[in-house]
Amino acid sequence: MRISRIVIAALAAHLIPVVAWAAFKPVRVLAPELLGLHCANSGVCVDDVQRLVEAERLRRDAVAFVSSKVGKIDHLPRTIFCSTMACSKAFGFTSNGGYNVGTFGTAISYRGWKPYFVRHELIHHLQNERLGTLNAWLLKPKWWTEGMAYSLSEDPRSPLAQPLQGWRDAFEQWRVSIGEKNIWLAAQSLNEYQDGGTLKPSLVNHAGDQAAH
Repeated sequence: MRISRIVIAALAAHLIPVVAWAAFKPVRVLAPELLGLHCANSGVCVDDVQRLVEAERLRRDAVAFVSSKVGKIDHLPRTIFCSTMACSKAFGFTSNGGYNVGTFGTAISYRGWKPYFVRHELIHHLQNERLGTLNAWLLKPKWWTEGMAYSLSEDPRSPLAQPLQGWRDAFEQWRVSIGEKNIWLAAQSLNEYQDGGTLKPSLVNHAGDQAAH
C-alpha cells in the first residue's frame, strides 16, 4: 500500500503541471519558449521576431510612463506579445487585449499592441507588487483595480462600455476625495465591498466588451 501511495504521489507531481499547462493557459506565460516564442534578453517574448523591436519599444515606453505617473516598478515582468490570433488563443485570449499573471508575467494579444493596453497591464503588475497579488485580486474592489488601470493608463476610449466606464469614474471620484494622500496608502483601507462614492459600479449593467483584460 505504501508503494502504491508513493507511485500515486509521483504521478500526481508529474501530472499536475501538465494538466495546468493544458487547462489554465495563462500559466504558459511562465514558459513561452515551449510554444515556439522567441524571448530576448530584455524579457520581451514575441511570436514574430520581426516585431521584436516594436514590442520592446512598447514595453519600454509603458514602463517609463507608469514609473513616472503611477509608481516605480521594482521588477519588470516577462512580457509576451502575440501578433497572431493563433498565438493569442494559445495563451487563452478571447476578446481581451491583455492580462497579467501575478508579478511573474504579462501577456498582450494581437489586439493589444497599443501603448495604453501595455500601460494598463503594467499598472496591474504594479498593484500586485505594492499590495500583494492575492490582496489586489481578491480583497480590493473592482472599481479600484480596474478603474485605476483604465484611468491612469490614459486610455483614450470614451466612454468605455459599462461597467468599465463606471469603474473608471468611481476611481476618479475616489482619487479626488483622498486629496493629496498617497493612493497606495489610501488603498490599504479599501475592501471589495466598498463602492467608489456616489457611484455604485456593481449596479451598472454590462453593455459591451472593451476590456484590456
